[in-house]
Amino acid sequence: MGRPAKTLLSRATIAQAALDIIDEAGAPALTMRALADRFGVRGASLYNHISSKDDLIDAVSELINREIDLSPLLSPDWQRGVADYARDYRAVYRRHPNIIAIVARGPVASTDALAGYDALLAALRRAGCSVAEAAATAAALDYLVLGSALETFTTGFDRSPAHYRPNYPDLADALEASVSSAGPESSTLDDCGFELGLEMLLGGLARRIGAVPR
Repeated sequence: MGRPAKTLLSRATIAQAALDIIDEAGAPALTMRALADRFGVRGASLYNHISSKDDLIDAVSELINREIDLSPLLSPDWQRGVADYARDYRAVYRRHPNIIAIVARGPVASTDALAGYDALLAALRRAGCSVAEAAATAAALDYLVLGSALETFTTGFDRSPAHYRPNYPDLADALEASVSSAGPESSTLDDCGFELGLEMLLGGLARRIGAVPR
């Protein structure tokens, strides 16, 4: 009886294993030794496919960016298209929150990430934005999406509204209202906050470009 087949090493399989480690245990847990142990190989074997730790992070970033759906950006309704793109972008990083701090600090290098920014900027230019407006909007969307995927407002308040009421009555009112007003599509205060921010950003942009002659 033959020995069980080992997973073949490749850039893609190594990147997926690295992402799994980050998802499971956080970015500090990702070391070349931990990655090699996962495959049952020596660390040197990884360097046949990955040149460095930075190259590994680039490969992980490629995997994540391939999950983001760019097709909404082709919608003739640019506001709906950009909003749907932003929601999917956020959903992807909410699945992989431990990678955000690493990706946010590094350069945008993967072809998928570059293609995503190019598609977003093209959609905004078609909507009537100037180059500067499109660039600023892309940056603002990044802040909103990645910030809301990384930080959860609600987990900062881990007690009942009644606990806060004696000293912080307005906070208690807000927490109670967020529970009672959450709809089926925005079931948490985090989701409501993201949707409100997205609505204000895109609505404000629509008024801005509608009022400025081209």
